[in-house]
Amino acid sequence: MIITQTPLRVSIGGGGTDLPWYYERHGGLVISAAIDRYVYIALNRTFRPDYFVKYSDMERVERPDQIRHPIIREALTRHDIGPAIELVSMADIPAGTGLGSSGTFTVGLLRALYAFKRAPVTPHALAEEACEIEIDRLGGSGGKQDQYIAAFGGITCLDFAADGHVHVSPLALPLATLHDLESRLLLFFTGYSRSADDVLKEHRARLEADDPAMVDNLHAIKDLGGRIRFALEAGDAPAFGRIMDEHWRIKQARSGGMSNPRIDALYAIARNHGAIGGKLVGAGGGGFLMFYADDPDRVRRAMTAEGLSEVRFAFDFDGARVVIRD
Repeated sequence: MIITQTPLRVSIGGGGTDLPWYYERHGGLVISAAIDRYVYIALNRTFRPDYFVKYSDMERVERPDQIRHPIIREALTRHDIGPAIELVSMADIPAGTGLGSSGTFTVGLLRALYAFKRAPVTPHALAEEACEIEIDRLGGSGGKQDQYIAAFGGITCLDFAADGHVHVSPLALPLATLHDLESRLLLFFTGYSRSADDVLKEHRARLEADDPAMVDNLHAIKDLGGRIRFALEAGDAPAFGRIMDEHWRIKQARSGGMSNPRIDALYAIARNHGAIGGKLVGAGGGGFLMFYADDPDRVRRAMTAEGLSEVRFAFDFDGARVVIRD
């Protein structure tokens, strides 16, 4: 049996500039952080000559090309280790909540398949193959951030070149700043789930049409990503909080699907109770609100009073890995 553990992520700054329809013309820059909430993939050899796949649904088929789940179908077609295979996926956080679960799932699945075949694979190759499956083969509207941070882990700067190459560099954070972020960054589930593709398809159409407002918005977001890196590496976490607030306001201006009246009200309540800044994590429209706060407990009380659940987290610095090999 093989079991892999692959981290979900929170986008710190620059999100959206990892879309190929942007970085192929302008280059992109994203600051992303892997967290200790995971997707698990288990692979096991069985005694039946078929493929038994269990996720939110169950499938038992004779060939990989018969599998309905598109990512599993593509991955097992590339790496056919069966038949007589049982594949099971589980996650700490449900899909569609803005924490990069699809990219994390794909990276974790590929890591399991390479381990099952006892074949080596680098984090970079793992991330690129996951991007090829999701974006090139399946026509996904997302970018490369999720796959790369899932493969590498850490609090990381991802630099996207026009030719598609991704330069990965961990942030050189002072230890005190790392501890500060883990104690003052708060993550609350808004209770809204949505498909990121619904939001990203609009972004793709506007970028392909070279919409000046969309391009200028992402230019500003990319600049803020660079400023966030500078602030964090300088040990100025409060400045990072203030830039987050600026980041959210610019992100909101990108499209009407970024927020809704309830999320706007929750954001205002958190700010009124001491949050320096915050943002909706992910493509927009729902999922998790993240805040940086001088007084975390005061913000927690305010969000709890609004019925929100907090997900406490630390950062993950290992990326996709095999945790059981039997």
